[in-house]
Amino acid sequence: MVEERIRGLFAGVGAEGQVHAVPVPAGGAGAGSAGAGPGGREVAVGADDPVPIASISKVLLVLEFARQVVAGQLDPRERVRVAAADRLGGWGTAGCLDDVELSLRDLAYFAMSVSDNSAADLLLARVGLDTVRLLTKELGLNRTRIVGGPRALLESMLSEVGARDEREFALRYPALPDDRKRRLAVLDPRRTTASTPREITRLLHLVWTDAAGPPQACALVRDLMSCQVFRHRLVSGFPDDVTVAAKTGTLPGLHMEAGVVRYPDGEQYAVAVFARTRDLAASRATVDATLGGAARVAIDFLRGTGAGTSH
Repeated sequence: MVEERIRGLFAGVGAEGQVHAVPVPAGGAGAGSAGAGPGGREVAVGADDPVPIASISKVLLVLEFARQVVAGQLDPRERVRVAAADRLGGWGTAGCLDDVELSLRDLAYFAMSVSDNSAADLLLARVGLDTVRLLTKELGLNRTRIVGGPRALLESMLSEVGARDEREFALRYPALPDDRKRRLAVLDPRRTTASTPREITRLLHLVWTDAAGPPQACALVRDLMSCQVFRHRLVSGFPDDVTVAAKTGTLPGLHMEAGVVRYPDGEQYAVAVFARTRDLAASRATVDATLGGAARVAIDFLRGTGAGTSH
């Protein structure tokens, strides 16, 4: 069975995996249902088990931003200053040494292209946390929970470790026993921003069929997801002529990515892949590559080019 093959891929790199993949019809609003594909076609491995989604939640944030822009509630050219107090470390403005000024739409670009945490936090402050939460309900994502932006998750980790800032956290965290690390709220789907693989592919399906909001808003999200620079996970599993628009997420011991894979023949597939490792390293090249490999196995099956049967 295709599910057993996928489980074997993850086991081979010391991880447990969750996967959901479904076909996504081309076309405008309402094209197809946002569940399994035609005839119930899907590949599901732990697809309904809750999991922290980390930066994958930025897809919802940027979708709500795009909807507000189209509705005339926000001016995408509005200027925002990213100052020292806003920096969280990492890519984009989050790692800048000096203050940066840019537009709301550029915050959205950085949040999606390089998973800029400072950009995402400032955009969330402008869009509204409660509004993003309401969006999940409107889209029928009833098992998706947004507890806050990147800063809220970071502050949760600092508090649990007893660190005053990121520098102190970096000193204290490695010395913690693994069982203490695994009890951190950010790794518990009951206490952090979380969803299920099936609900994440539902979100992507809705965005790709213009059913998550006005067509212009959905198009902006698709365009920004296609700008992601990281190519070590989903992209690594597919040939060069296959395009992937996606969003990564990473936590200690959790590697994840969700996106839409489009083939030259026009067929496209929404896929969400999550891997939980026994160790808590944030970087594992073999695990990252397995996310792409598992997605490829699932989509090959849906295209009729792989072995096994789905359920």
